[in-house]
Amino acid sequence: MARARLGLPYWSLSRFLKLKVKRAVSYVGDFEAALARETRSRGLDGVVCGHIHHAEIREIEGVLYCNDGDWVESLTALVEHHDGRLEIIDRSAEARQVAVAPARTESALLPMPGTVSPVHCVDIAPRA
Repeated sequence: MARARLGLPYWSLSRFLKLKVKRAVSYVGDFEAALARETRSRGLDGVVCGHIHHAEIREIEGVLYCNDGDWVESLTALVEHHDGRLEIIDRSAEARQVAVAPARTESALLPMPGTVSPVHCVDIAPRA
């Protein structure tokens, strides 16, 4: 209504944001596919990257793709176990519990042993 009073055409914030998100998702998907192709062209089985703040372990075009997410926003990390398995750990559930804890005691702020919630775990044994 304010835009009409100013003689400006209709403009939808919702439509604008949806278009921006759609373009970003498409860009990320294109980036991941290109990364998988380059990884395979170099004769490698997988790639580990970050900066796209979405933690995951999945296969893209036959290549193992691992993204560690980020520790700051999503509280995720990629870890490698001694036996070679890769796992994404997610501490966001523990952080939410601490945020709603009734009393701020030292024990309430420390992570509870054994409370890591794996998102996905994969064995990456070398090819024969």
